[in-house]
Amino acid sequence: MEWFKNDFMISDNLELINLDYVTQLLSNTYWASNRTKETIEKSIENSLSFGLYISGRQIGFARVVSDKAVFSWIMDVVIDDNYRGKGLGQWLMNCVFEHPEIKYTAFALATSDAHIFYKKFGFKDNKCMTRPILT
Repeated sequence: MEWFKNDFMISDNLELINLDYVTQLLSNTYWASNRTKETIEKSIENSLSFGLYISGRQIGFARVVSDKAVFSWIMDVVIDDNYRGKGLGQWLMNCVFEHPEIKYTAFALATSDAHIFYKKFGFKDNKCMTRPILT
């Protein structure tokens, strides 16, 4: 699937994901800084992964581990520092929640610092945040 907003695109097409760039983005996070490129590649291949792009250049990433029936776990949501504060993370999450393969599952995630961001989407405030199933 693809979503468009001005010059930006979000896609779940794995062929578009720039593995080197995603590895770089994740190396600057507290949760994935020690992951190898090989581990990141395997995690992308085994998840529903989303890339955020401007003019064909990747600037963001998110992935979801899911059984696609009951439960989805949101992971590795990251936006390039130069594009933060523009509503792109919120748009990325909205696209994740709209994806037809996982739209009607319950969502959960773990965060140490983004509680305020995820509360906007109905997540409950604790270390392991959950969002009820939407019908």
